[in-house]
Amino acid sequence: MLRSIKQLYGHSLGTAECEIGTVEDFYFDDQHWVVRYVVADTGAWLRGRSVLLSPHAFTNFDRDGDSLLVNLTRLQIENSPAIEKHKPVSRQFEEEYYRYYGWPSYWAGGGMWGTGGFPMLPPPHLVPIIEENQGGRSAGGDDPHLRSTKALSGYHIETPEGAIGHVSDFMIDAKSWAIRHLVVETGHWFAGKEIILSPSHVERISYDESKVFVNVTKESILEAPEYHMPQPVHHDTRNFN
Repeated sequence: MLRSIKQLYGHSLGTAECEIGTVEDFYFDDQHWVVRYVVADTGAWLRGRSVLLSPHAFTNFDRDGDSLLVNLTRLQIENSPAIEKHKPVSRQFEEEYYRYYGWPSYWAGGGMWGTGGFPMLPPPHLVPIIEENQGGRSAGGDDPHLRSTKALSGYHIETPEGAIGHVSDFMIDAKSWAIRHLVVETGHWFAGKEIILSPSHVERISYDESKVFVNVTKESILEAPEYHMPQPVHHDTRNFN
């Protein structure tokens, strides 16, 4: 099943014990086109901190509903490695974060999620001691490939013939968390028509220019069937390839 990123903003987040906040944003890997973290707004509970929740933590992401459940406790989240709001995510933070929860790292191995194609269920207990890094792939600086879906929304779509619209949403696979489609609103070029575009057509993203460069023609986009998001969205939704 596919889910709309835009429709998930503001969804409540909860544990088996209580609510912990709402969905504020998603961080995705712009090389592999997969969501790596949900950014949680915890209100006054953990003010000044960004709480990142890995897809490993979710138990019901593929179900419709107003609340998304995580298989963690409030105390586990509170004691997890902290990252300041509005600060980029570093690989050093990710290594500490993944060791804390005892999850397999996604950057070790050839698959979308390390050695596999899907986030794995966590072990029954947390790793009690955060050990020093022992020669694993490490980068102390910020990871330039983790990007905000909210920030990318509104970026102009640039074809070889020029601009044709902007990114309005993302459709993600509820099992693998891969971004399967970008939803593109053609705006005044075609009376606000929306189509879906595979990330395979993206040649590059210019964050300085706020543009997504694609390898399809403006004519092809305008001739693509209009997209209307059903409820729920399944993987056999019409697509522009």
